[in-house]
Amino acid sequence: QVQLVESGGGLVQPGGSLRLSCAASGSIFSINAMGWYRQALGKERELVATITSGSSTKYADSVKGRFTISRDNAKNTVYLQMSSLKPEDTAVYYCNALLFTSAPSRRWLESWGQGTQVTVSS
Repeated sequence: QVQLVESGGGLVQPGGSLRLSCAASGSIFSINAMGWYRQALGKERELVATITSGSSTKYADSVKGRFTISRDNAKNTVYLQMSSLKPEDTAVYYCNALLFTSAPSRRWLESWGQGTQVTVSS
């Protein structure tokens, strides 16, 4: 009943920039929070950044000062602006949302996107 679709991934050189987008659609009444996670080869999925409905943000130490998370509540979309990219940022990036579904379900739901590949290499 709810889908999250990421876009904007690709190949960039070290020091470059990339902007990821994630749009939520379906039976959504409201979204409490959205975030970005990433998973590199051979590693566990880790939190990158989160943003609440009130626009409070949190970042992993590894991306502070380089990444910026934002959202457009009207579009149910979250963005991740990535700058000064490093090879260590290479991973599949997943968006996540904590939301409340519309009637008749009317329940809290944590939803995940399918991921978008980000590769930082020269």
